[in-house]
Amino acid sequence: MAKKIKVENNPSLERDTATTAIINTNTDAYTARREQIIADKNKQILDAQQSADIDNLKKDVTEIKKMLQKLIGGK
Repeated sequence: MAKKIKVENNPSLERDTATTAIINTNTDAYTARREQIIADKNKQILDAQQSADIDNLKKDVTEIKKMLQKLIGGK
């Protein structure tokens, strides 16, 4: 197993000497970031659904307008 060295001025980061990768050892920050990613994805899904609903409502209103115009003999 490779040796890990603490990164200066940041106690939650370590450098893997074999790969020179920086590793975040702060599990709370990692968990918070994963939750943020999930929340962002859920927000995008909700936004897409709401956008589709709005488009459907616009089409419905247009259809209702056309029916009303036919009913009253308008354009």
